[in-house]
Amino acid sequence: ANGMPELHGLTPTLSVLLGRGLKVALVTDGRMSGASGKVPAAIHVSPEAAAGGPIAKVRDGDRVRVNAETGVLEVLESDFEARAPVSVDLSANESGLGRELFAAFRSNCGLASDGAGTVV
Repeated sequence: ANGMPELHGLTPTLSVLLGRGLKVALVTDGRMSGASGKVPAAIHVSPEAAAGGPIAKVRDGDRVRVNAETGVLEVLESDFEARAPVSVDLSANESGLGRELFAAFRSNCGLASDGAGTVV
């Protein structure tokens, strides 16, 4: 989907934290190409933050409940509903690291929840 980063690079760091006895999980609107393995992860969460999805209101330290059977993700903080979504200006990230190759797709790509289809 538009803006959906690849996050498999986080796996080693999260694995170290798990190895130290910390309770760690990953909840993201990004993707992890099957590399999550040991780390509990809810990936491809939609609607994504860039589209104003509720994940844009999650903060470090929030308690989150993930029900893998029902597909429900719930933030257990009393002020969660009242929070404004965080928006980030990503215009400075439009080039570099090969991003230019996919500029046409980014500008024409739909949301992950809609299948991330492109119209060219």
